[in-house]
Amino acid sequence: MAAAQFKVHLSPAEYYRRERAAEFKSEYFAGEVFAMAGGTVNHSRVKTNVTLSIGGALLKKGGGCLPFDSDLRVKVHQTGLRTYPDLTVICGPVETDPEDDKGETAINPTLIVEVLSDSTERYDRGTKFDHYQTIATLKQYVLVSQGRPRVETFLRQADGTWQYASFSGLDAVAPLLSLDIELPLSEIFMGVTFPPAPPLSLLERT
Repeated sequence: MAAAQFKVHLSPAEYYRRERAAEFKSEYFAGEVFAMAGGTVNHSRVKTNVTLSIGGALLKKGGGCLPFDSDLRVKVHQTGLRTYPDLTVICGPVETDPEDDKGETAINPTLIVEVLSDSTERYDRGTKFDHYQTIATLKQYVLVSQGRPRVETFLRQADGTWQYASFSGLDAVAPLLSLDIELPLSEIFMGVTFPPAPPLSLLERT
């Protein structure tokens, strides 16, 4: 959810040092930092619901996979992006960025979830996903709408391609095959008030 850009060129070590003292989170890429935009009520509600749903399913299943909320920073090793996914799942021990002397930046996510917003949707679908695809351990990328009950998943195949699937409606269930669990849309959109649908155009009514 990157927003305003600060025209300052920092080393990774300087970024980490400043980030620990900052009042708000920022992404880091190619020496520049980008302030993270604040979220809406729906965004916060959906993000919390996703964390609770996936966390509960993993706890019930067992197996050593743990969810982390948006306080966990993730480094994309191949590109150098440091960012804060809305939800990260790591299976097995957490591996950290050697450039972060405090060991607070993970480098081995198994699954990443981003909750879409109007200001970040293009980034989450495009450039950010391009970064994420280079993470060798990443098996699945999940996009969750906040304006309607919809979940989209991208599952890495054996040949390195990504299989897309979309699930819509409160009765739908999105399978998270990388974790061998399911994500019921009724759970992740619980308590969410959706904006009214736009009226059908004359062409759509005919």
